[in-house]
Amino acid sequence: MIMDSLFIIGLLFIFLVIVVLVSVFRHFSRMPKPLFKEPANFLKPKCWSDEDVTVGWVGHSTVLINLYGTKILTDPVLGRRVGVHLGIRDWTIGPKRHTGPALSIEELGHVDLILLSHAHMDHFDFPSLKKLAHSGTKVVTASGTGHLLKKMPFSEVLELGGEESIDFREWGLTITAVPVKHWGNRFPWNKSYGYTGYLLEKREQRIFYPGDTAYTPNLSKLKEKGEIDLALMPIGAYFPDSFQWAHCTPEQAWQMFKEIGAKWLAPIHWNTFVLSYEPVDEPIRRLKEAAGEEAERIVWQEQGEVFCLSKAVR
Repeated sequence: MIMDSLFIIGLLFIFLVIVVLVSVFRHFSRMPKPLFKEPANFLKPKCWSDEDVTVGWVGHSTVLINLYGTKILTDPVLGRRVGVHLGIRDWTIGPKRHTGPALSIEELGHVDLILLSHAHMDHFDFPSLKKLAHSGTKVVTASGTGHLLKKMPFSEVLELGGEESIDFREWGLTITAVPVKHWGNRFPWNKSYGYTGYLLEKREQRIFYPGDTAYTPNLSKLKEKGEIDLALMPIGAYFPDSFQWAHCTPEQAWQMFKEIGAKWLAPIHWNTFVLSYEPVDEPIRRLKEAAGEEAERIVWQEQGEVFCLSKAVR
């Protein structure tokens, strides 16, 4: 009797393993498989003026901002893969990037501030953060995630959530948390991890960085803060449609951009890692189609491109 029960349990286990393997195979077989390429352009931040507002796309959601001399980096991911770091060198299990970063850590040098929107592995990359950790660098991160950086030698780690703000008087910079529609768990049990967007303000210039977000009409409240000069909007990882509870489509990104009344749109979160089923070049095509005659307000289309606010004419 016991042997029969064990035999049935064994068969059920094998069946479940087969079901899982078939599901995983079907999932990955539907994902695009682009060849690796280096970006056509590389950022040269040492040539940027501290008297301007200059923004460059490194790749995925990693953007370098020189905001009148304050050097800010968003969700830095500079390695070959994102995922579970094995603690040995840069060994990581997870998606491999198909477009190289448009900036090396050597060329980047020291940054004043790192913004972390949430703890997902394609936004909160331990190997990159360890290399960037510096006694002169501060970090602003989502609520409940600051402890993840406790062993790294940053000068200060500050958490923001809700609509909280921080004034950095030494830089004349204000950072305000902006509620977005996403989720924060790094692993299923990290239910206390927050997620947030950020509004950056300095010398009457305003830059909005949402990190990751699905469509939400609540972002229109940003207009109350004053005109947004530049919105860094995610446009990828939206197909299958079930992904849209946490990620916006290119059309929804454009809609939110219009609803917050921003001047310029910088598309991010696409053409770097394969995280979903849509072709890697589809997001920018759909964004341009959604923009129509206003497509000139989209400030870049490839990694390594740079936008200077003070030189832009709308």
